[in-house]
Amino acid sequence: MVSQNNKRTVRRALVAGAIALGAVTVSAGPAMADTVTIPGVGSFDLPAGVTLPPEVANLIPQQAGTAPAPAAFTAPYTSVGQRAADAAQSKIGSPYVYGAAGPNSFDCSGLVQWAYQQAGLNVPRTSYDQASAGQAVNISDLMPGDVVSFYGGSHTGIYVGGGNIVHASTSSQPVKIAPLDSMPVDGARRF
Repeated sequence: MVSQNNKRTVRRALVAGAIALGAVTVSAGPAMADTVTIPGVGSFDLPAGVTLPPEVANLIPQQAGTAPAPAAFTAPYTSVGQRAADAAQSKIGSPYVYGAAGPNSFDCSGLVQWAYQQAGLNVPRTSYDQASAGQAVNISDLMPGDVVSFYGGSHTGIYVGGGNIVHASTSSQPVKIAPLDSMPVDGARRF
């Protein structure tokens, strides 16, 4: 197997050889030349009229001033809440086990805690503590990732948008999506 460093060395040698060969085979002409710089190899004068084969020319980076550098790629911003909602949804179908906090089985608050850990944030372990931590949010202002509490705070789920939550409800059902209004809502918190 050829290492990355060996591939780079071979490419550089090919480019330098092609440039040298072009310089030798071109008849003497006016003293006009373009300077080609190969990072890590050096700079060479390429006589006017020498055209490098495309496979060699593609290995040489663009020279300053010949073309603008491509714009840097910026990943779209994703909120902590959205990342937690995505993590929770990735566990749909996982079994409910009382007291479990992942990664393969969950109770309601364990799913919330695990999902937020995947998003890089530590939240309380129990549903009652989750129902009182973070910032209070009006139900009409829910955003993906908000923690919704039900039944007086004894059950929690993660809002995923579209009027739905992901939650681990009972031992008879796996982690699933459910309509927000399928249970009596007690409140919501944003972390």
